[in-house]
Amino acid sequence: MSNDPGTSVFPGTAPSPESRIHGCLLGGALGDSLGYVVEFDPIEEIRRRFGAAGLRDFSALDGGTHFSDDTQMTLYTVDGIVEALEWANSGVGADANACVWLAYLRWLDTQGVPVPESAPRPQPRWIDAQDVLRHRRAPGNACLSGLATGEMGTLFRPVNPDSKGCGTVMRSAPFGLVPHIPAEAVYKLSADAASLTHGHPSARQSAGVFSLLIYSLVQGSGLAEAAQAALARVLADDEAAPELRERLEAAIRLSGQAGPGTVLSPEELVRELGEGWVAEEALAVGLYAVLATAIAPGGDGAPDPVAHFKAAIAVAINHSGDSDSTGSIAGNILGAYYGTACLPADWLEALEAPEVIRGMAGQLVSVTSA
Repeated sequence: MSNDPGTSVFPGTAPSPESRIHGCLLGGALGDSLGYVVEFDPIEEIRRRFGAAGLRDFSALDGGTHFSDDTQMTLYTVDGIVEALEWANSGVGADANACVWLAYLRWLDTQGVPVPESAPRPQPRWIDAQDVLRHRRAPGNACLSGLATGEMGTLFRPVNPDSKGCGTVMRSAPFGLVPHIPAEAVYKLSADAASLTHGHPSARQSAGVFSLLIYSLVQGSGLAEAAQAALARVLADDEAAPELRERLEAAIRLSGQAGPGTVLSPEELVRELGEGWVAEEALAVGLYAVLATAIAPGGDGAPDPVAHFKAAIAVAINHSGDSDSTGSIAGNILGAYYGTACLPADWLEALEAPEVIRGMAGQLVSVTSA
């Protein structure tokens, strides 16, 4: 077996599509939940609360924790995709982005935000009956305001035209889980859905690139290979936001400098890649955390999947910034790569409402295998 994390080689059988879908959604929720505890804390406060190494495990949380709006919106993204594929599987064409928009409007209702009378009134679906999703968990302002206009934002008619918050990238992994469509279609679906709430090019492109990264992993690429493919997509785009290119290049370059047990300090991470509040920074931090921890502590090849997951989430969330989004992105990536094999059993026991996440994952498995 190759020890190169750029080569996707597994002992025995590679993860099944079902395992990757469940792994991606559950992994993102785990990273989100642990990061949500420290989302608004500077690193000094995180160290004061949890020690020099920061927050590293659910066992440090006496009162448990919740997942944030990141997981809520990711699950509603799944629901929009599922509805579009349900129509397609029945032989009826549907506008995928319109289905996602209607799903987001139903999410907006869970947040207690009214929409204009001119906006459509979507029919309720299974996800809307899950009480655990009807809580405000620090939702992004652009997501709320963009949807509250009642207008379906597009590339050519954007809402929040100057916003590039990470609310696009943190919800976009599900697009990469859809099989049997070209990679460029994955990118377009994700970027178009980002335009529903954010108009800045970096917000759209970061979402598209993240989905493309997930797609590459699901298709069997290794971690480094998928990261390079994502960067290549950006470099080939004459209209790519310069800041997205710079952050991705930095994340890949800096991860290549990490040796066994050595990663950037939280202060260095923020200085080099940013705090994660904007889209390209969140993507870069999450990706760096995954790549930099892809070497076993003893330097003897690839780490155990569970150990890799825990190490990557620790890097992704322990910094002064948007820890739930960067943790969610790292969890999505590793869940898509390893499947459920990387998810710590004790963390899953501590996860809020895993049956809801598994329920949405099961729906996506069902419609994509039809």
